[in-house]
Amino acid sequence: MPSKIAARRSAIHGNGVFATAAIKKGERVVEYKGRRRTHEEVDAGDTGDADSGHTFLFTINDEYVIDANFEGGTAKWINHSCDPNCEAVLEEDEGDDRRKDRVFIEAIRDIAKGEELSYNYGITLAEKHTKRLKEIWACRCGSPACTGTMLQPKSEKKKARQEAEKAEKLRRHAMQG
Repeated sequence: MPSKIAARRSAIHGNGVFATAAIKKGERVVEYKGRRRTHEEVDAGDTGDADSGHTFLFTINDEYVIDANFEGGTAKWINHSCDPNCEAVLEEDEGDDRRKDRVFIEAIRDIAKGEELSYNYGITLAEKHTKRLKEIWACRCGSPACTGTMLQPKSEKKKARQEAEKAEKLRRHAMQG
């Protein structure tokens, strides 16, 4: 089956991935590929820097991360959005080798030919979400529901507040349109 996606320049950020044909809701679009590395290896290297605001890392479990800086495929170019059309789905291997766990990007709604693919990165950082970190991890998705950051809320209280702000942005946008 031929690929229904292609990477090219994006209005959201740098490169992005676009549908070259219509994609149906529930369709598995692409696998997130890359070298399996331990969290310790990533932390000791230069590809997991929280201060960069850029990452090709995908945490798959407590032991391993997919590092698309090495042997990565097209999926590494899919941008974050607060109102995504795709989601990342973890497929755990049936054996005991956690390196064999895989991640696939699947459509959560129909996607038209030419539309940019996106998913919520769900970035969680252990350190405090300072103004500086929020600026580094600023979201550029342009959605009326944009939270302004790719960082996920640290607490349920903050998450609830963020969801309320998102709903209010959508309501205001609907009233304007």
